[in-house]
Amino acid sequence: MPLPTLLVLDADPLPRLGRLTGRAHIEHTDAAGLAERLPRADALLVWDFTSHAVRDAWPGEGPRPRWVHTASAGVDHLMCPELAASGTVVTNARGIFDQPIAEYVAALVLAMAKDLPRTLELQRERTWRHRESRRVAGSRAVVVGSGPIGRAIAGTLKALGVTTALAGRTARTGVHGPEDLDRLLSRADWVIAAAPLTEQTRGMFDARRFGVMQPSARFLNIGRGALVVEDALAEALEKRWIAGAALDVFETEPLPAESRLWRAPGLIVSPHMSGDVVGWRDELGAQFVELFDLWTSGEPLRNVVDKQRGYVPGH
Repeated sequence: MPLPTLLVLDADPLPRLGRLTGRAHIEHTDAAGLAERLPRADALLVWDFTSHAVRDAWPGEGPRPRWVHTASAGVDHLMCPELAASGTVVTNARGIFDQPIAEYVAALVLAMAKDLPRTLELQRERTWRHRESRRVAGSRAVVVGSGPIGRAIAGTLKALGVTTALAGRTARTGVHGPEDLDRLLSRADWVIAAAPLTEQTRGMFDARRFGVMQPSARFLNIGRGALVVEDALAEALEKRWIAGAALDVFETEPLPAESRLWRAPGLIVSPHMSGDVVGWRDELGAQFVELFDLWTSGEPLRNVVDKQRGYVPGH
């Protein structure tokens, strides 16, 4: 029985796949070489989860891998109509980033409530200026996105005493549907975007949605950059429609130097790092090896993405 060919779309540093020695023929490629190598691959590991190379290369000629795994929670960077219509199984890194992102959101909520960015700025200026900060316990949050990351965020905020509502694609026990979203937004102190990027969620936070929020609200996005109409958010901050925001993801990354977001008042910008804790790459590699074990033994894979919906269903 020939060894399966595993093709890795590389990013630096490379994944640690030593446990697959003698069990797979491993080839590496960059974006430029992906289209040529795809027909020879039985499985594809998208280690460079910032690349759109899969989406560009997949419609080409020849056979395609039977399994694609992306080392990320989102799959919008690789999905295309041809992949969605194929028999290829797609899996993601569900479970790796949930708690780290929840901790990051909690840190941002506390930082904004306690005005820590201003405190650090005043310290650099050697200025002593007493202020009052906001109480977090008793405030209200709505987390838009009811998957594992959204649920972890909700659980962590509840531990801080925040009354938290979850909103998802469909209403069910413990989750509000889209029909409740505007009402929830109008009452929330904290609005956290944690939804997958689909045709239904693209640009969902626009001028109208920011207008629904109360002037004291803060908006946080740790989902996907394109969930937000960025100019609308910048305008909402400039006109004080909302009190502040924090973005860890952007439609274009790195965020261009000329983006008006850099100058938006009350905005915290971080470079897509909310889920990246010490050792995260090793966790991603170990997760892939566990899935490879299931795949080669013919057992059902975990984290299988519904390619039409664009996320792992069942939550």
